[in-house]
Amino acid sequence: MTTADLLFALLGAVALAAAVLPRLLARKPLSLPLVFLALGAAVQLLPLPLPDIDPVADGLWVEHVAEICVVLSLMGAGLALNRPFGRATWQGVWRQLGITMPLTIAAVAALAWGLLDWPVAAALLLAAVLAPTDPVLASEVRVGEPTDAEHDEDEVRFTLTGEAGLNDGLAFPFVAAATALAAAGGQITGGGVGHWLLVDVLYKCTAGVAAGLAVGALLGRLFFRARWRAMRLSEHSEGFVALGVTFLAYGVTELVHGYGFLAVFVTACRIRSAERTHGYHGVLHDFVEQIERLLTAGLLFLAGAFVAQGGLGPLSWQGAAVGMVLLFVVRPLAGWVAQFRAAAGPRERVVTAFFGIRGIGSLFYLAYALDSHDFGVPPEVLWAVVTFTVVASVVLHGVSATPVISRLDRLRLHRAKANGTGPDPDDHEVAGERL
Repeated sequence: MTTADLLFALLGAVALAAAVLPRLLARKPLSLPLVFLALGAAVQLLPLPLPDIDPVADGLWVEHVAEICVVLSLMGAGLALNRPFGRATWQGVWRQLGITMPLTIAAVAALAWGLLDWPVAAALLLAAVLAPTDPVLASEVRVGEPTDAEHDEDEVRFTLTGEAGLNDGLAFPFVAAATALAAAGGQITGGGVGHWLLVDVLYKCTAGVAAGLAVGALLGRLFFRARWRAMRLSEHSEGFVALGVTFLAYGVTELVHGYGFLAVFVTACRIRSAERTHGYHGVLHDFVEQIERLLTAGLLFLAGAFVAQGGLGPLSWQGAAVGMVLLFVVRPLAGWVAQFRAAAGPRERVVTAFFGIRGIGSLFYLAYALDSHDFGVPPEVLWAVVTFTVVASVVLHGVSATPVISRLDRLRLHRAKANGTGPDPDDHEVAGERL
């Protein structure tokens, strides 16, 4: 048996499992990522000629595979959101971005600096890497497929999906701050802070949003209103166009040194707004979701194998404690503070605060940062802490997502019926109930 033949067989099995398992696991307290994590660990423990997984030595391919997975998930999230963009309608998302994310970064950085005794640059890097949420790892807490109704999304799913769509890009300025600190030997200077604010925050965020709006407006017009029918791609139902949209928006924005993650999500939202009820959004979304599911399954399978072969060996109890405090204390408290007196009801605010899922984005940011800088902490230790936190999040949220969200759905339905909407209320009426 050769390693190459075995890898082909495993790739085929993973791809088929990614197609079958979502249906088998429906309504069960198990998520697809959790199953693949366990499968990866189980296969690694078998007496098979499997190659070693070393994210430090192979950081470049980890970075780019995770990067592709993230941009595809951002495109899928933007296409799936039915609710029109607005200050009031997206209130929960703005609160998560403006309050939860900064509080989480500050708290995790303080924990890493105080409990782990890490240099400031490494502490900030860990905080920035673990800041983005990733509902792709628990599909129950994100919105479903695009529909014609603009207000059929409950507040929990909408807020978590919108948060994940934007905070993957907004973590970049903090990663940039950590790398700048590492390059400067941990010394903070006025010029460095000014450059960070003007370039890494103001210019790159603005460029990302502007590029996303421009590409989305251009492609939206091309898809739905092109003069020549051959150019009106919405009439041809070709899902692979979603890949072109994703990579075009990302590549163009990165070429002008903006944040491509922001651009991809904004592009998707802008295309959706160009013709909100068109069925072509469903075609694009379904294609992106299939590719995203396949890549996520592969990455989580490898993460499980990495853990089984001893990848968490460098993890100390202090590193594990930082991850657990983030999941059980920091994120829930920061999320609760952000959602206080928001449009959601008390139960919904608790659930929104709790499901701060960490995942593929964290793997990308860590590989990206370690590719060019030394942060004064062994890379193996950083990988162990981040991998432990991602694994713990996959287990915790993967087991709890289905029963918790199903309970909320049943309560909304019961309340909608009790409020006189009839024995069979529509999705808009159910989603509008506050719990």
